[in-house]
Amino acid sequence: MPMRPGRCYSHVTSQPYTRKEYIHGAPQPKISKFTAGTPAIRSNYEVRVQLISLERGQMRSNALEAARLMASKYLSVTAGDPNYFMVVKTYPHQVIRENKMMAFAGADRLQDGMRLSFGTPIGTAAVVEPGSVIIEVYGKASDLDKIKEALRRASTKIPLRTRIVIKETRSSGSEGAPADKGGNAQTS
Repeated sequence: MPMRPGRCYSHVTSQPYTRKEYIHGAPQPKISKFTAGTPAIRSNYEVRVQLISLERGQMRSNALEAARLMASKYLSVTAGDPNYFMVVKTYPHQVIRENKMMAFAGADRLQDGMRLSFGTPIGTAAVVEPGSVIIEVYGKASDLDKIKEALRRASTKIPLRTRIVIKETRSSGSEGAPADKGGNAQTS
């Protein structure tokens, strides 16, 4: 059976359903890697750009994977792998369920309808709040336009409204300055 559209799962309608030790048959998230690029850039970057959610909702793991692929492919082709480091900050913990219904002649005799309609696990989703960081990219100031374009392309794969924010800009001569490890940068 094909997947339902993302709009069916983009709104948070119930309490968290995340205890995988009680959920039999819960699938693994479809996102394969949470980082891309060169991790050494994180210690001496010039710009830090974030893709931030503007509304509360759910993102399925395949939407996160599509956004990650789109951004990392664009950055590796245009900026080059040694010139950026990208991190996907959200993890899909929420298990989403579907009560599968049959749609053919005589289906009413074979299924229970809304009786026992709890549903079976079909995937995982990440619950994000307004202001949550979805993807963060570290890079050089000369590649700022390329980083912003990569995050714009990634935002088209995400079912929520997002904003691209330049969190921190350093001059290239400040390699000796310590990196902001807490994420408490005030500069926009």
